[in-house]
Amino acid sequence: HNFAMMIRFSLVIATYNRAEQLMITLRSVAAQTADKAIWECIVVDNNSTDHTRSNVETFIDCNPDINLLYVLESQQGVSYARNRGITEAKGEIISYIDDDERIVPNFIDAYIDLFDRYPNAMYAGGKNISEFPSGRPDWMSKYTEEPIAFPMDFGEEIKPFPKNKKPGTGNIAIRKEALGIVGIFNTDLGRVGNNTSGGEDFDMFERMEAHKLDCYYVPQAIMYHIISESKLTKEY
Repeated sequence: HNFAMMIRFSLVIATYNRAEQLMITLRSVAAQTADKAIWECIVVDNNSTDHTRSNVETFIDCNPDINLLYVLESQQGVSYARNRGITEAKGEIISYIDDDERIVPNFIDAYIDLFDRYPNAMYAGGKNISEFPSGRPDWMSKYTEEPIAFPMDFGEEIKPFPKNKKPGTGNIAIRKEALGIVGIFNTDLGRVGNNTSGGEDFDMFERMEAHKLDCYYVPQAIMYHIISESKLTKEY
């Protein structure tokens, strides 16, 4: 339809072998209050060997009113998956969440509002809250929670992102033009399959900082990070 509204916001979820958890994430995406005509969700399946694809296709069938796209990225590695999201995205704003999270209903609205109100904002991060379905372990201090769950809470006001902190790719929105300036995710970095070493997001944010691009904190863009029991082991 030539009268259709433009997709402004592309929410990208890179996923790998989390077919069930991903459904929790997608249900939170389906509950967004933002006008469905202006956003899309792109699920990038990074070679999952479980039933991720059939789960997503069923979800698409059950939610025909949402612009939901499934793509397979066969080059293994989260950086390849995230970059594929950039390639597929129609929006001027690209946002990332992970497949073990859920977002609040006004998540997309909060980010669109931020970029509309702050033309200088080139990227932004929201509030991250840890959720422990099996209970928070007694041994977990705020220091051990940091690398496992990546919690983030800088209060209730929109403001420039704190200088010594960086957002994470579990809750981020970036103007596409910023990616035109700094480039895409470095495919030499980032998780590949079950190898959990990351760094691809930090690397990109370093480039953003080097170009002096403005980053904002958006308290209303709340993401709940669902911490699985597998992450609550001393080995992890």
